[in-house]
Amino acid sequence: MNFELVEIPSLSGDCCQIFSILIEGEEQTLFENFAEEYEEEYVDEIADMYNSLKFMGNEGGARPQFFKDKEGSPGDGVSALYDHPDKMLRLYCIVYGRVAVILGGGGPKPKSIRAWQDDPKLCREATMMKYISSKITQAIKDGDIKITDAGLSGELKIIDDYGD
Repeated sequence: MNFELVEIPSLSGDCCQIFSILIEGEEQTLFENFAEEYEEEYVDEIADMYNSLKFMGNEGGARPQFFKDKEGSPGDGVSALYDHPDKMLRLYCIVYGRVAVILGGGGPKPKSIRAWQDDPKLCREATMMKYISSKITQAIKDGDIKITDAGLSGELKIIDDYGD
């Protein structure tokens, strides 16, 4: 699976870059698909997410309290945008310090389930983010992507010759 990290200018700012993932052959990023799918049913939650992300980009950076970490495997950086106990939507992301957040997809997490693994949609979305995180990590190790105080730079298009 080939993909590109696409910065979202309306959310990024001096404190943190906000990206989403554009899968090769798709017209919209994972975050655009997520927002479009849930904008009518979860208007307030989507608005809260946009406000939190805009704050991160322009004022606060990607502070740990904004995220529920350990949504993926140890060390992969996969998190969920923090949800208040009465909220339903989960948005999976990859966090790089306070300087960069990569948004994926997600969906509603019914309070009746304990973990994302118990819901087919959330399982699919979280598993994809874990895979994407592994490919970005390899690109960082290879020197193709750099992380600095200014965020991510370098070759933000990932070509996975061996993936599906």
